Amino acid sequence: MSVTGPAREEVRLDIEGMTCASCAMRIEKRLNRLDGVTASVNYATEKATVVLSDASVTAQDLLDQVAAAGYTATLPAAPGVPAVVPPAVADHASVALRQRLIGSAALAVPVVLLAMVPALQFDSWQWLSLTLAAPVVVWGAWPFHRAAWSNLRHGAATMDTLISVGTIAAFGWSLYALFLGDAGQPGFRDHFSLTPERGMGSSQIYLEVAAGVTVFILAGRFAEERAKRSSGAALRALLQLGAKDVAVVRDGDEVRVPIAQLTVGDVFIVRPGEKVATDGTVMSGTSAIDASLLTGEPVPVEVGPGDAVAGATVNVGGRLLVRATRVGSDTALAQIARLVEDAQAGKAAVQRLADRIAGVFVPVVILLAGATLAFWLVVDGTGKATTAFTAAVSVLIIACPCALGLATPTALMVSTGRGAQLGILIKGPEVLESTRAIDTIVLDKTGTVTTGKMALVDVVPARGVSAEELLTLAGSLEAASEHPIARAVAEGARQRGAVLAAVESFANSAGLGVRGTVDGHAVVVGRERFLADCALPLDDDLRTARDVAEAAGCTPVFVGWDGAVRGMLVVSDVVKATSAEAVAGLRALGLRPVLLTGDNARAARAVADAVGIDEVIAEVLPADKVAAIERLQAAGHVVAMVGDGVNDAAALARADLGLAMGTGADAAMEASDLTLVRGDLRSAVDAIRLARRTLATIKGNLFWAFAYNIAALPLAAAGLLNPMLAGLAMAFSSVFVVTNSLRLRRFTSTFAPAADTATHITPTGA
Repeated sequence: MSVTGPAREEVRLDIEGMTCASCAMRIEKRLNRLDGVTASVNYATEKATVVLSDASVTAQDLLDQVAAAGYTATLPAAPGVPAVVPPAVADHASVALRQRLIGSAALAVPVVLLAMVPALQFDSWQWLSLTLAAPVVVWGAWPFHRAAWSNLRHGAATMDTLISVGTIAAFGWSLYALFLGDAGQPGFRDHFSLTPERGMGSSQIYLEVAAGVTVFILAGRFAEERAKRSSGAALRALLQLGAKDVAVVRDGDEVRVPIAQLTVGDVFIVRPGEKVATDGTVMSGTSAIDASLLTGEPVPVEVGPGDAVAGATVNVGGRLLVRATRVGSDTALAQIARLVEDAQAGKAAVQRLADRIAGVFVPVVILLAGATLAFWLVVDGTGKATTAFTAAVSVLIIACPCALGLATPTALMVSTGRGAQLGILIKGPEVLESTRAIDTIVLDKTGTVTTGKMALVDVVPARGVSAEELLTLAGSLEAASEHPIARAVAEGARQRGAVLAAVESFANSAGLGVRGTVDGHAVVVGRERFLADCALPLDDDLRTARDVAEAAGCTPVFVGWDGAVRGMLVVSDVVKATSAEAVAGLRALGLRPVLLTGDNARAARAVADAVGIDEVIAEVLPADKVAAIERLQAAGHVVAMVGDGVNDAAALARADLGLAMGTGADAAMEASDLTLVRGDLRSAVDAIRLARRTLATIKGNLFWAFAYNIAALPLAAAGLLNPMLAGLAMAFSSVFVVTNSLRLRRFTSTFAPAADTATHITPTGA
């Protein structure tokens, strides 16, 4: 195996201590200073994804860099399994934050009421306010002060710096006014104003600001924590789908063992109502498998010997004996969870811009607050500094860039989790931009638009022969063959009520047909040429039927016995029942569908007509599929490609957006941007809708985050905004962004569940 570049290793880190997007930006910059390191830190998921191209850089070096930035990093406990914060750990952090919020709110509410309602102010009320506000500012805001001090020691400033400086400044000013100014005098009265009053000097206290802002920010943090927990719920639900133990057959005995002890090759039992323990192949038994929790497919799928089953699906019918083919992190469930987590850890182009802004925003705000303070001191004079102080504090508090940092990650977390529940796996956030721009979608035929399985679609008996006799003799002979066309004929005969008989003297001529003795008749089934070699020519009626079948893109199979051709069976690939509806859905999204196939033009045209596609590109080799994509791109189109086979992998990679059917080859899924777990083309419509909805949500989040700061900062600097209201508005902006993202949890498919049927292309006139 040749190596064309340096080996690349991906390392995941769990980060603790981040409080805003600027924290994530700091850690990211610190990690990227190392040679051969490309790092991306996600504030919402609290994870860092690091790609190492220099073997001299170790995981410990990464941990040291994060620690040097003032934060804590750990390696996931099990690298092979997607890392998710254990519910107990997350709940503990949430409970601690809730306790701090409740305690602070209980103390702050009387302080705010006393300040805002003059009728409640009694003699020396201000000293009671100080007594109540002090614990809030010291204990309630302690996480902000601690983080601000840690950042200061590392020469940095974050959102916590703004909050800490703002609340301490408000509390410090109040102490000055109470002990050295006029506010501590008995009989002192204060009144609340939406805008600061100029010229009040040391007769103004801001205890309600210090306490109120702390509570508002804590409330915002608590809401963020709960919302982030909700946004990751889908991924946690996926990981918890699997069975906890399994009944394994060992030495002829049934032994129930923990799922971790299951190995590839083990044979295990799945009883009705039980979950399939891991990916495997059915050895014996028939049943219906409910895969709705894993793929979003609502209709149970019938399985029997030889069929593959996925772990975490539910057996709703009979008893199955299954041989394990993949276990642990190799299973479909683990791969789905890993793809979801990879997508959540990435960043869209719009988020990278927001991160860069957040990284420089805090220092700029501190400078702006200083400039605001200096300006108002010059205007009002140092003796009457109330306006200067309140304006500067308002600037500090209202400018916190939380909403910018949460805009993209929360939307991605919700949409990728919801997509996984619907059987749609988004590989990365950059995919979102592509879905908006595409105007043409190329559909592979076999396995994508069609089932990829041959089926008997028509029976044409010769004169004097009944359809029942034709099916019985042909079906019996073909049942002894493993060829796909033979299986289609045998299965079609059974479905039409034929009772298949035993075959004697069976012989197979590769690529031509089969012969044998059935019920005393010397039966021959196969191509026209094969029957001609057996001295069995076609009559005029069968030639006409043959021409009609071939014109429709179907495959004719001829049957003869006792010295004459007795009829023709027509087989064809079957169009999926949902493909026509899916094509209509793609058109509704403004996309032009194109059918691309290596099959002959007549067969391709018949399928295209059945599903409503106008443009067909047929008879192409895998390399030609790539060329076809490139021709469309050269014509100015932004192209999406949907495929499922190994021969589609190159075209999927070349397309602007690749969508792989999860029922197909692993190579196709690796090359794609979106994986559709179900073999239903309608999932492509839902995937594009979900991606576009997510991108619109992200842009809406960023718009409101930017618009909020752009509108609020001038008001604060102009002295037109009370600091407490600034704190409330800042907390609300973060909650709004997260809540807006959570609306994606309500995304649903526009299609009704499909019936378990397929569309057969029947040759007209046959």
